[in-house]
Amino acid sequence: MTTLNAPEAAVVEGLDALPDFTTEAYKDAYSRINAIVIEGEQEAHDNYISLGSLIPDQKDELAKLARMEMKHMKGFTSCGRNLGVEADMVFAKKFFEPLHGNFQAALKEGKVVTCLLIQALLIEAFAISAYHIYIPVADPFARKITEGVVKDEYTHLNYGQEWLKANFEASKDELFEANKANLPLIRSMLEEVASDAAVLHMEKEDLIEDFLIAYQEALGEIGFTSRDIARMAAAALAV
Repeated sequence: MTTLNAPEAAVVEGLDALPDFTTEAYKDAYSRINAIVIEGEQEAHDNYISLGSLIPDQKDELAKLARMEMKHMKGFTSCGRNLGVEADMVFAKKFFEPLHGNFQAALKEGKVVTCLLIQALLIEAFAISAYHIYIPVADPFARKITEGVVKDEYTHLNYGQEWLKANFEASKDELFEANKANLPLIRSMLEEVASDAAVLHMEKEDLIEDFLIAYQEALGEIGFTSRDIARMAAAALAV
């Protein structure tokens, strides 16, 4: 079994690389970024519980993953509290609405492959990329929390990767369709959050690159060829 592992966290070279965590501009941007990660972990918890109804023989394992996501949510809530920032949860719920709607539609239709692609590949790769880019520029309290979380997220990405790998031939056509419908949403989400991320010293290009690396590596492990992966990325990200 091929397993993705979290790389060592980047080391910040000098305090000048860090933003000023006390400014109103930082706190304003952080209120939305923090809300996104809190809501993302809540969504992940709910999605893994829901997946247990589609993969009943994996219900216990999926419940374990869900509990990990709830622990993450509590950790990120404490990060906002540490900075004296109230998370903008109204913004975050709207931010996740398109992916949430697609997951719920697939769940209702019993499309386990689509649900796994959305949660265990796209959302987890999105989270991993955001956490990678955030860790070097985070405040010390949030850095420690995030370093622990990102290691868990690789476990979740691996879960979806290995299930889809074991069922690749039966899942391939649905994966192509699910990718086409949902990958553009991730690009839109990254675009939407870019200005706030920049205030936190997180560059949009770095976020996109890191996301695509994690996502495409997972697709390769599942069984897609390099040509398939390039076609999937090109079709979904074309503007």
